[in-house]
Amino acid sequence: MNEKESLILQLIKEDPFMTQNEIAEKTGLSRSAAAGYISSLVKQGKLLGRAYVLPEKRNILCVGGANVDRKIQVIENLQYGTSNPAESAQSCGGVARNIAENLGRLGSDVSLLTVVGGDHEGSWLLDSSKSFVDITPSHVFTDRSTGTYTAVLDERGEMSIALADMSIYDEINYDFIDKRWGYFASAEMVILDTNFSKEVLEKIIRRCEEEEIRLCITPVSAPKVKKLPANLNGVTWLIANKDEAEALSGMKIENEGDFFKSAEMLIKKGVEKVVITRGDKGLIYFTNEGDAGVLLPPHVKVADVTGAGDSLVSGIMFADLKGLNTENACKIGIACSMLTLQSQETVNPELNHSRLQDTFKQNFN
Repeated sequence: MNEKESLILQLIKEDPFMTQNEIAEKTGLSRSAAAGYISSLVKQGKLLGRAYVLPEKRNILCVGGANVDRKIQVIENLQYGTSNPAESAQSCGGVARNIAENLGRLGSDVSLLTVVGGDHEGSWLLDSSKSFVDITPSHVFTDRSTGTYTAVLDERGEMSIALADMSIYDEINYDFIDKRWGYFASAEMVILDTNFSKEVLEKIIRRCEEEEIRLCITPVSAPKVKKLPANLNGVTWLIANKDEAEALSGMKIENEGDFFKSAEMLIKKGVEKVVITRGDKGLIYFTNEGDAGVLLPPHVKVADVTGAGDSLVSGIMFADLKGLNTENACKIGIACSMLTLQSQETVNPELNHSRLQDTFKQNFN
């Protein structure tokens, strides 16, 4: 902002009902000049709309998918090409939405920018989320169907195959994001999944870099991670699994050393902190300041793996915003994912700050 914009913003903070004529009088500008500066502030996300509403400060903005998760788990050994006895369940899902709910349950001030269809599933998703998350930035496309994600799990609860119908996200263009930039500008941290188009993802990353907004990227899948730009300057955290890291770094990961080589390549692309998860073998972390390490997870009885990666991201971001260092933030993330692994739900309904703290103390002290 320039000096005049800063002065106008300060006047509006003191009196949000101040008219353009009053602003012009107090600043020595013409009314049309004052209107021009106000329009610029709206475009920058410093103001929301013509009513001069200041964007409410939120710790975290989660941007990306909100889907209906359908899980089908076979009772005996999975056999392809034939019918398998199974049990099914449905829950709220979507990477950005899951992370937002986890953070909300932990007590974070979090909002969600996503899109759903004008159907029962969309209404159910938003109604189920708003107890923990501010859904004001989200939008309903009345003529589209809400995204769905169907996971087929084997008898151990491990994923065998997943099917995703996410065509609703093709409706998102940068103009849609630009009109909601006030929510980005007022966030301490933006968490972005890769459900939106390549163009939209790149423009969000570049604008966050320009405006020095801290950004965490969590890919949805190996195919979707390829939508990220080669230049990742401005990305504070990148949290990916092995397949996603391979796709983004362009190298095959075959041993522990390769995990660090892949992470180093991502650091060279501009990321400040990289975490690569390794399933039941924990994770590695690597930062542009040279901090690096391996964290092995404590043993836990797995009820369902779905959502464990999302809760890991939630725990890491929760800890990061509390000021913890990279290693301890990752330990908090593992503790959070442990609670999800022990639940049949994508987001553990019993997750809260107290339970996370207890799990961390029991396993990492």
